[in-house]
Amino acid sequence: MLSDNATVSDAATRAAATIEDSRLAAVARYDILDTPPDGPFDRVAALAAKLLRAPVATVSIVDADRIWFKATHGLHGVTEIERAPGLCASAIQQEEPYVVTDALTDPRTAGNPLVHGEMGVRFYAAAPITTSDGHRLGTVDILDTRPRQIGQDELDTLRELAGVVMDALELRRSAQLTLRKERRARGQMERITSALQRSLLPPSLPSVPGLEVACHYHAASPAEVTGDFYDVFALGGGRWAFFLGDVTGHGAQAAAVTSLTRYTLRAAALHSQDPAAVLAELNAALLLDPNVPQHCTVLFGLLRPEPTGGFEITLAGGGHPPALRTHSGSGVVEEIFPGGMLVGALPDAEFESCRLHLREGQTLLLYTDGLTEARPRGEFFGEEGLKAFLASHPTTSASEQISELTGLLAGFDPGPTDDVALLALSVKSPTS
Repeated sequence: MLSDNATVSDAATRAAATIEDSRLAAVARYDILDTPPDGPFDRVAALAAKLLRAPVATVSIVDADRIWFKATHGLHGVTEIERAPGLCASAIQQEEPYVVTDALTDPRTAGNPLVHGEMGVRFYAAAPITTSDGHRLGTVDILDTRPRQIGQDELDTLRELAGVVMDALELRRSAQLTLRKERRARGQMERITSALQRSLLPPSLPSVPGLEVACHYHAASPAEVTGDFYDVFALGGGRWAFFLGDVTGHGAQAAAVTSLTRYTLRAAALHSQDPAAVLAELNAALLLDPNVPQHCTVLFGLLRPEPTGGFEITLAGGGHPPALRTHSGSGVVEEIFPGGMLVGALPDAEFESCRLHLREGQTLLLYTDGLTEARPRGEFFGEEGLKAFLASHPTTSASEQISELTGLLAGFDPGPTDDVALLALSVKSPTS
């Protein structure tokens, strides 16, 4: 019996070693260890501390024998600690967030030197940074010197921030691969950049009960990554959120800001029912790093189905062109312009919102200025040109409107010099 137990134990040890070897290979794949501070990761740590009201937050990577901090907030002069015994090393052993509400009484941490040492850690919560193939590289975590509880919404926020870090790592790795491939074969650049651009957009839009949602993305140049973005996602309780915007500039830095913007909006929407407050959180996030010159324009909205049919929409603006509401068959085009200032430009920026109702036969269109700033046949298209086109091409659904606009873009000569993102929403008829 002893021999059988030893055999089982040896097999388990070998299996664990194989899993850890694969995980360390994944860490090496992202080539992130011992790299200098980086704005997107620093902003995630600062956001974690702010949103979860914690004095210390880190973005940590678990190496073979150490915990290395890619970013810290409230923890000065420390870049790494020993792996064992370590909170982060324990946190990556499970898929779900790891929470210690009172480290002095929790048997998992009662003997940890971080608890009894100078830091005096009493509370710890961490969400794993997980690759698409299931390897947990490290954590986004928060620490406090007092015991406390944490709610599900806060854990969801922590999980979203860990997703932001993973997106940034993927984006960074994609950029590195792009540079290496460019040295070997210039001809591959367009295909790789196009794939990177697609990674900044949702692969598909969700099915929203009672609503038709359609989108289109027109890349002005397949060889350059730009910063247009959009998304639609559920908030629970029948509520939905949507946004569309444009980051200034081009290239990898604009793409990194785009990734941070999308996931900051998603995280903020989980705990705020005020679209203007969501934009204010994004503004604060973009301003955390003064070395990042990018700002963006955004329309952010919340959808709520109405008992009598249709949807109530609360729409907030951050320096973006107005949305347009069209009425099928009538040729009427309304500007929906909540106002608001550029996001990420000023610390005291103000954001405004408005309410509207979307009824059957109406479509709400959001677009980026690559469309209105185009110059087909040398003439500025402009917002008036767009409204005139929509008035002369009345449609009954979001998909029809996007189809008409896609045809319009295809006919521009010369084509738009900037990317164009389109997002349209329309109420489905009860019989559809």
